[in-house]
Amino acid sequence: MELLITYQQNLLAHTEGHFFRFLHQVIPWEQRMIAIKGLRGAGKTTLILQHLKYHSPEPQKSLYVSADHPWFYNHTLLDLADEWSKNGGRELYIDEVHKYPHWSRELKNIYDGYPGMKVIFTASSALDIYRGESDLSRRVLSYELPGMSFREYLELVHQIKIPVFTLEELFEQHMTIARSLYDKLEYPLSFFKKYISSGYLPFTNTNKEADYLTRLYQVIDASISHDLAFIQNYSATHATKIKKLLAVTAESAPFEPNIATIAKKLTLGRDTVNNFLQNLQSARLLNLINRPTQGIAALQKPDKIYLENTNLSYALDTHPDIGTIRETFLLNQLRNAGHQVQLAEKGDFLINGKHVIEVGGKKKTYKQIAGVEAAFIAADEIEIGFGNKIPLWLFGLLY
Repeated sequence: MELLITYQQNLLAHTEGHFFRFLHQVIPWEQRMIAIKGLRGAGKTTLILQHLKYHSPEPQKSLYVSADHPWFYNHTLLDLADEWSKNGGRELYIDEVHKYPHWSRELKNIYDGYPGMKVIFTASSALDIYRGESDLSRRVLSYELPGMSFREYLELVHQIKIPVFTLEELFEQHMTIARSLYDKLEYPLSFFKKYISSGYLPFTNTNKEADYLTRLYQVIDASISHDLAFIQNYSATHATKIKKLLAVTAESAPFEPNIATIAKKLTLGRDTVNNFLQNLQSARLLNLINRPTQGIAALQKPDKIYLENTNLSYALDTHPDIGTIRETFLLNQLRNAGHQVQLAEKGDFLINGKHVIEVGGKKKTYKQIAGVEAAFIAADEIEIGFGNKIPLWLFGLLY
């Protein structure tokens, strides 16, 4: 136990509180069991350490551990809860719980057997919290931490604080909003260009874009070779095929996949390809999108595939297509903000079943959405919009 306390103290000594991810204000921290999932590198560890250090009501009764710490070579999570409880502990912060065997069973036992103990744990976004071997559905509240919004990037990297705006506010007041931000954000397009290439993940100690991309490559490799392999029990051969599938996607995203062709190219079955695509989406490396449909058709295969974020586009393609980058950004920010996004019959995306958005550059016209009600253009390369043409960068202020 002393080893774990020393480990925690070392981490807390280097935990700063000048910037908090948006999710910190969303989570009801008083709940007894909270799960925080997310892409590697999104800041889950920092988030729980910050909460412990700066916002825990009783930090001296709170303990942070990583589930892959050597202490667990000959101890269990249940041992930890028991010993910490006997020492007066009231809160456990367990990082990377997916690396611990039988994690759901032991968390259930802690919840049921130690009613005075609060548990906050993090896990890979690929982990299905509610499908562990023990039922946690009535016990845990689960939250997803995506990569940073453009708004969060501005605050972390450039110390420019901007409030969150809702999608309805953008639709109805985008000109007023853009003008109101001019004093704080005189050149939004220059910041936006940097964000879409290397601003999605909070790697604060990387000053060069090349360093950022190196870290991003490590995220991709670890997400597939470690997280997915551990959670889905994949072999090294499976991991290699999944990486090839991601590479195939990156070469032509966004594209309407021919599952049979992909399966033949990778010497895999079609069901296996579909499963791998779903796993890559769960790991937050892909965004799969469908047209509005009824029944089970939408579960069979995606109608279109995008990389999950624009930074991946730059990491996996030296010269990504700017049109693809724009669509990838909009889809990413809308989904991260909790909106339902589907492919539209006219235009690019159908949002929440009622708004249509066409994505393009500053010269994009209304031709493709002519006659469509509640239709808008998300236009890159403009600072302030007009009518139903909204600057693309404004959609980065949704969370």
